[in-house]
Order: sequence, then structure tokens, then C-alpha cells
Amino acid sequence: MLPHQQIELKLQAAVRTVLPDADVAAVLVRPCDAKFGDYQSNALMSLAKVRRLNPRQLAADTLARLDVADLCSAVEIAGAGFLNFRLKPAVLAQTLEAAARGEHLFFDRTAAPRTVVLDFSSPNVAKPMHVGHIRSTGIGDALQRTLRLLGHPVISDNHIGDWGTQFGKLLLGWKQILNREALRSDPIAEMERLYQAINAECDASPARLEEAKAELVKLQAGDPENIALWQEMIRLSQVQFDTIYSRLNVKFDQALGESFYNPQLAAVVADLLARGLARESEGAVGVFSDGTLPPREDPFLVSRDGEWIPDPALVRKSDGGFNYMTTDLATVDYRLKTWAPQEIVYVVDDRQAGHFKKLFDVFARWKPEAAKTTKLVHVGFGKILGDDGKPFKTRSGGTVKLGDLLNEAEERAFQTVSEKSGDLPEAQRREIARVVGLGAVKYADLLPNRQSDYIFSWDKMLALQGNTAPYLLYAYARIRSIFRKSEAESALRQAPGAIVLAHPAELALARHLLNFGLTLEAVAGEYRPNFLCNYLFELAGQFTGFYENCPVLKAEDPATRTSRLALCDLTARVLKLGLETLGIETVEQM
Repeated sequence: MLPHQQIELKLQAAVRTVLPDADVAAVLVRPCDAKFGDYQSNALMSLAKVRRLNPRQLAADTLARLDVADLCSAVEIAGAGFLNFRLKPAVLAQTLEAAARGEHLFFDRTAAPRTVVLDFSSPNVAKPMHVGHIRSTGIGDALQRTLRLLGHPVISDNHIGDWGTQFGKLLLGWKQILNREALRSDPIAEMERLYQAINAECDASPARLEEAKAELVKLQAGDPENIALWQEMIRLSQVQFDTIYSRLNVKFDQALGESFYNPQLAAVVADLLARGLARESEGAVGVFSDGTLPPREDPFLVSRDGEWIPDPALVRKSDGGFNYMTTDLATVDYRLKTWAPQEIVYVVDDRQAGHFKKLFDVFARWKPEAAKTTKLVHVGFGKILGDDGKPFKTRSGGTVKLGDLLNEAEERAFQTVSEKSGDLPEAQRREIARVVGLGAVKYADLLPNRQSDYIFSWDKMLALQGNTAPYLLYAYARIRSIFRKSEAESALRQAPGAIVLAHPAELALARHLLNFGLTLEAVAGEYRPNFLCNYLFELAGQFTGFYENCPVLKAEDPATRTSRLALCDLTARVLKLGLETLGIETVEQM
């Protein structure tokens, strides 16, 4: 058990003796500013507030019953009732020695696993994956890796857009203006051309639109020809998806597209009507406000001309067709019945926030018992912007295709690697450039608060200085070079010696290593991979301070040299695992 966990258990026991009725599950200790200590708990202030107690007195009463002398050199009451804990250097050293022996790497698998369905990426059939897909794909993949690392069962589901009104236009274009040679050479580009051409004609001609609708009706009715063409569009699109996901090293457990749920949609609407949750209005069927929320918080109301008017969640259109809300409700129902998750997490951009508020509300009314045991979460994110502060586009104003972006990232990285390490064989430089280029794109996307927009900058993301993937990859490679020079790694693995933390830089590095697991838990708890990005950047900085102040290979004392080599090794292992958890590979040499 790690030190913070031991402190936490002892603190919870002490609180229980002072406040027998308290729910101690929220009594936690977390890292704090080094000037206050190693860990801090603010839980006593909220417990005191509820009971109208003096928080500092409650802290004093708790401290009188708390014995952590085996772990901490001091426990202090600060401010309005904070408890600050400072670990003994010997406890730090013992924890690092256990990690060096392979007993842990500063985190434990959870004792309370929760099954999580992660819905992310979700590209559309017959369209190229574009730069925006890096956001949902990267965030979702980092979350699934983090949750799995901590021991939570995860079902990742790529909810592909493979159904809808666009297929009527695509089918019409396929039958009438398809260029088969273009389809063979670049199927996605040709399908995109078909859609754009027919869509423009439909905008200009009501008759043309009716032709497209007729093709869609035939598809929905199961017409063999249209079904076969639709399946071919999906097959060609899947080739593109597989290529991109392979490059990004992203894997899914399921890829159940929208079409999978078609047979269930009529039953969903019928059930909502039967339960009185939905009603007909102007030929359509929708779920309306139930009046339980104030108008400003009610997703089923919208303000117009100074009054609140209904904005229902439509589940059947006036023409009898279904929509995203219907499909999403059927999807939730299927996931509940199939996987019985405790959480369903949707990694979808913030522009869909209103849709998910309605979806979650309808779900809670439709399946009230399931809503008590299954949490639905929208993990939203902002936009990628160009230098002009507008959505990132190509120079000609077009959408930036994801494949082209990854190609450019690798090529730019190759130029940098060739300038820095031109003596390496080209094949090795290409491999380093692949890891660095793709890692730079992923990391630059994961680093900001996910709900913030960020400006795409090649110079910043590929820089060897600052909070970037190349900087972290270089830090890892630099540590690995120490072991290439010393040939001490195998001996260190077989017989790790005592770790001695004497220099302030050694202590600072050790303390930061201990917070790796807490950082992973924060990522999983708040769905924010940027916490891990910042932790790794700070770790690399702490290592630099240690390396500059504490000679490793040139340490005169063999025991000191072994101890410092162990610190190097543990830092490299945490850097490598942390980057892998973000979906970023590492290289041994740069």
C-alpha cells in the first residue's frame, strides 16, 4: 500500500472516532504545494460546515486521535482546517525501493472496478476523417488506456455514422455519375465528390431532392441493390478507418454503427408513447419538458421574444423517419442490456452539449431504475483553430484531412531528426520521425484543458523545448542513454540496492514519482488527460534538476551511483508508461 493510501486509511479511522456518523469515503489526501508538505486533506472543513462545527477545532480533535508517526515527520493544521502531511525521507526511499523491485510503479489497480462504455471517434461513412477527429479519438483512447491501467473493465465502442439521409444522395450519385477509375484510386475522395455534386443539385432542384429521397426510402425498405451499394460504401470506408487507426495505434472493442440499431427504433418510440413520456405534435413525436427544472436550466425549453417555448427532443419526424435522439436512446438501451455498465461516457465535441442534456434527461425518465446505477457522462471538447482564431483549414480553405495531417507531421519530424541526428541510418530516422511526429500531434491535442479551443502550431508541437511530446521523448531517450553508457541495467533489475535520498533534488524527484498513481486516478475521475501531460512535463523537469545537481555515472561512491541509477530507471519507466497511457510510443534514441 502506498504512503498516501496508508495516511488516508488512518485519517478516516481518526475521523470516525470523532464523528461516528460521518461518511468517511470523501476523506481523502491529495498532493499539495511542496511548501506545505507532500499531501493535504481539506475534508474536515466540509464535515465541520455541515455540522456547524469549528473546522480548526475538528482538525485538532482529529489530529489528537491520528497516529502517522511511522509515515510522517510532521502533521500541521493550516488555514481554516487543512491537514498537511510531510513524509519521512525513509518512507519515500522504501516506497521507491519497492518500485525498483517491481512491486508497483506508484499506483495500484482499483479495489472498486467500474464497467465503463466509452463512445468515441465516430467517423462518418463515405467521408474522409478530418483534423477534428483527432480530438475525440485521442481523448477517448487516452481515457480507455488510463481506465484499463487502473483495472476498470472498458468496452470501447466506435459508433460509426453509417445511416441517414446522406445515403439517398450518395446512392443517386453512385448510380448516375460514378467515376469507377476514381473510385479505384481514391474511393473516399470519389464518394465525397458524389455527395457534394448531388447535394448541390438537390439544393437547386426540388425534383432532384425527391429522387434522392426515393433512393433513401428504397434503402430503408431493404431494396437488395441499394443495400449492396450501401454495404460497399461501408467496406471502402472501413479501409480508410483501419488505416488511420492503425497509424494512431487506436483499437476498439466494438464498432456498432447507427444502422445496427435500426430494428429497435420503432419500438423505442412506441414505448415512450405508451409510458406517456412522448407525445405527438404537428405530425412528429417528441419528449417535452416535465416542468421539474427552472426554465433557464431546462434543455426542453428555449427563450424567444421574452418567453419560454417548448424545444422537444424529437424521436420521430413528421415524415415517419427517426433521428439521432431515437438512435442514441436505442444505443443506451442496448449497452445497458448487453454490458451492464456503471458508466457510459460520450467523447463528443461541446457543440453537442444540448443534445446530450436532452438524451440524459429522457433516459432518466424512460429508465429510472437503470439511471440510479448507470451514470451517463458527456466528455466535451473545444475546437482546433488556425492562427487566425478560426477553425483550422487548409490554405485553400478546405477541411484538413487527418491522413494528410499525419503525413505532414511525420515529414516535418523527419527533417528535424535529420538535422539533429544525420549520422543515423535513414530507416532509423524515419522510425524516430514517425513516433515523434504522431506523438507531437496527439500530445498537442491532449495538453490543453479539453474544453478549451486551441491554436494548431507545427512549431510549438514539434519543439524540443517546452511542454511537448518531443521534449518528453527526448527526456526518456536521454535517460536510456545513461544505461547504454553504464551497462548497469541488468544488474539493477536483478539486485536493486538501497535508495538514498540525501540531496534536495533527489527528494523532489522522489516525491513527484510518488504522485503518478494519484494523477492517473484524477485523469480517470475527471476525464482529463491533460493532468497526465502536465505531470509528465513536471517529472521531466524534476529529473533535469536531479541530473544537473547529482552526478550519476561519475558518483564516487558505488552505493550512491546505484541509488541514482535506480532513480533514473524509475523515472524512465514512469515516463514510458505515462506516454503510452496517452497513446504515445517512445524511442530509445533521438
